[in-house]
Amino acid sequence: MRARNRSGPISGTGLIVAGLTATLFALIFPIWSYADRSGTGVSTLNASTVSTRYGPLSGLDREFITKVRLAGLWELPAGQQAQQKGTAKAVHTAGEHLIEGHTFLDTRVRNVAARLGLQLPNQPTEEQKAWLSALTAAQGEEYDREFANILRKAHGKVFSVVAQVRANTRNSLVRDLADDANTTVLDHIKVLEATGLVDFDALAQDAASASTPPMTSSPAPPGPIDDPGSPVPVTPSPAAYSLPPAATRPKDADQG
Repeated sequence: MRARNRSGPISGTGLIVAGLTATLFALIFPIWSYADRSGTGVSTLNASTVSTRYGPLSGLDREFITKVRLAGLWELPAGQQAQQKGTAKAVHTAGEHLIEGHTFLDTRVRNVAARLGLQLPNQPTEEQKAWLSALTAAQGEEYDREFANILRKAHGKVFSVVAQVRANTRNSLVRDLADDANTTVLDHIKVLEATGLVDFDALAQDAASASTPPMTSSPAPPGPIDDPGSPVPVTPSPAAYSLPPAATRPKDADQG
């Protein structure tokens, strides 16, 4: 008699077990691999969030507060400049709205930052300084077009940030500031478009080709801060364009 080959059934059983094991691993692995580990959105949110008496303050909240301050540091001088250099009445009107809106918003953001213990910048970014320089160099009708399009492009970018913050923030002070910023930015967008000089095709092309910019360096989390001092004028022009006052802690900061 020939000896029975027992390797066949054993090998077959082993293959079945191995297949079941591989299937089970494939089902479990995605659950493990996509869990909230370091580097995911939720973990990043938790790592960058600090507690305050007004609710959690996220990294995006702090970036938003910084951006509101930065907007005033260059758009308020731009509005003052528009009233002096603009050749069209609509440009003068837009400049007036920029002055009024950012004077109001800068007061609001300095109060919010003081109550949260955040330090604010006193100088515009290099990009914002370049925009002011471009406006300073332009003359006549060219200035009107540059003013309308540079400011409209900048407001369009910040408008989406305001909406994101307003929709997701858990901090009551940030929520109220986002409401004010939304109203102000939309008003500025409308008066800039009312000049009739905005190139909407260029805006659409720019939005389509732009990639998501990285987050700017956010200010430090709540804690004791020093007065950052007075802003330094940033517009090299014969005319003097005043900047918002420095960020300081109001007397009732600890009572708000």
